[in-house]
Amino acid sequence: MTEYEKLVPPKRGKKITVKNGKWTVPDNPIVCWIEGDGIGPEISSVMRKVVDAAVEKAYKGKRKIEWFEIYAGNKARALYNPKVTDEQLKALSPQDQRKAYLPDDTLKAVREYHVAIKGPCETPVGKGFSSINVGLRQFLSLGVCLRPVWHIKGVPAPVNDPDAIDMVVFRENLEDIYAGIEAYPGSEQAKQIINFLRTEWKVPVDSESLRDSSGISIKPMSPENSKNLVRSAIEYAIKMKRHVVTICHKGNIMKATEGQFMNWGYEVAKEEFRNVIVTEEELNQKYGGDVKKAIADGKILVNDRIQDAMFQQVLLRPMEYEVLAMPNLNGDYLSDQLAAQVGGLGFAPGANLNDNIFFAEATHGTAPKHAGKNEINPGSIILSACLMLEHMGWGEASSIIRSAVSKTVESKKVTYDIARQLTPPVEPISTTKFSDEIIKNL
Repeated sequence: MTEYEKLVPPKRGKKITVKNGKWTVPDNPIVCWIEGDGIGPEISSVMRKVVDAAVEKAYKGKRKIEWFEIYAGNKARALYNPKVTDEQLKALSPQDQRKAYLPDDTLKAVREYHVAIKGPCETPVGKGFSSINVGLRQFLSLGVCLRPVWHIKGVPAPVNDPDAIDMVVFRENLEDIYAGIEAYPGSEQAKQIINFLRTEWKVPVDSESLRDSSGISIKPMSPENSKNLVRSAIEYAIKMKRHVVTICHKGNIMKATEGQFMNWGYEVAKEEFRNVIVTEEELNQKYGGDVKKAIADGKILVNDRIQDAMFQQVLLRPMEYEVLAMPNLNGDYLSDQLAAQVGGLGFAPGANLNDNIFFAEATHGTAPKHAGKNEINPGSIILSACLMLEHMGWGEASSIIRSAVSKTVESKKVTYDIARQLTPPVEPISTTKFSDEIIKNL
């Protein structure tokens, strides 16, 4: 039994277990949840209400989630460090700041119970520790960020045919610029790195790309994490009967990192999935470039695209793409663009995972100016809960939630962010009323 400093696990419910890649989910699993900051309390509350109602309806009382609240963000600081002032906190190292907002208790609980979901948490900008989200991914080794994107009927979108978009982004979570290996401008660390680059790598002193005043961010990428990401994308395509996996990269410029990401992606595809995949070159040779013929032959097309071109492709030719595998920063950018193409982050689900942990999350920020007003759209965290339910093998509950969300939006009973975009605009409803409408439509 794991010992906690502050947490008290539920007395009811059983643990989900994971052994040798096999997940065993009891009928009354304990699931961890983090409320979040800003609008987090409002959307997390209604998410649990919708999930409980859907599970009750789908399984007629035979299944039930036992919720275990764990802490991150401002609520964690208040519980674990109530006497630490803002000034004292600023003086702490980034590592100790992290513990103030992301305590070890939280990491222990997620490792023990395997499944969790969280609202948005505040992230410091330009100072302090990197972020709670990055901390969770790194300390729990959640190497894969899963971001499905599709259009919900009735949601206004800026493109002509948002229904053409049905993609799943697999974003590498642990490396790239998000590894957090940085040196601030003028710092001793930055001076050391700049001096090393000039003396050892012979970067000219008068180089426009490396000034004395530069800040430094280091971009590591490894074959282990890159292959894991692409492997997960191909496995998902096989499981979900998707037919195209596209490796997205900027390997034409960053050859030692993103170029290798592409190479490693093709390596894992050919070495581990040779019988089920075909490359674009092989598609042209064996099937005359006809993807439909390859699909009919039971093949998944694995191809690659330069990242800047990919931003155009998802706008101009979205029907050609299904599963996208990409490094961390690129995945951050493109998943948000795709969400915008189908109407915004309000209905964008997401999760971070590895073989032993599935951590769903709202994909947007804390929106502090809307906090406490009972007006924000809870769609992102509700649909993220659907991903969690699907991973648990409770697809029936997920399906009726998705259907109910669509029905509610199509009925134009929506929160302000959607209401103001409709033609003509409609009177918005509150966060809680929106969740009540979803429950009515289950």
